[in-house]
Amino acid sequence: MPSNPSRRSVLGVLLSGAAVLALPVRALALSVDQASRLVQSLVNEVNTVIASGKSEAGMFADFERIFIRYADVPTIAQRVLGPAARSASSAQMSAYVKAFTGYISRRYGRRFREFIGGKIEVVDARAIKSFYEVITVARLRGQEPFDLRFHVSDKSGKLLFFNMIIEGVNMMAAESTEIRAMLDKRRGNMDQMIEDLKRAG
Repeated sequence: MPSNPSRRSVLGVLLSGAAVLALPVRALALSVDQASRLVQSLVNEVNTVIASGKSEAGMFADFERIFIRYADVPTIAQRVLGPAARSASSAQMSAYVKAFTGYISRRYGRRFREFIGGKIEVVDARAIKSFYEVITVARLRGQEPFDLRFHVSDKSGKLLFFNMIIEGVNMMAAESTEIRAMLDKRRGNMDQMIEDLKRAG
């Protein structure tokens, strides 16, 4: 049947790393300026943290607050988890989102700590289908500047970022691989994976 290859193709795309970026096409309710201002505020807070001289633990706590304030955490967590989110109970999803928030803050907080002595600057923004990509540049001591991109949408009802790409590494795609591997290691046991997630990052 001619429809079967099409369905398989669509499924393949949905399961690919690139597909985790996809959002339903709809009229944009935000502007380039709004998306840029959101990321500028986020960047200002990150720059303040990396210049604070705080301990690693103190920085992680700050990065977690920033992540909660500026990221669409439930959407990121659900998409990263993938099909297992449909079979998880509401209590499991709540515990998972909480554990994921701490995990992602530690994981990317360590990366941001590498920016100590440097800064991040917003340089451009553009519309991509139903979201905006805000492009920033990280300028670190003794290193060539590199891209740090944020994908921003108001699909959740609030203007938030739902993905970031650091030096070409897609957060959603990378974390999808990581989290699903953790779940596979626990043979699909969500509760055990959540406990692992609390210690990971």
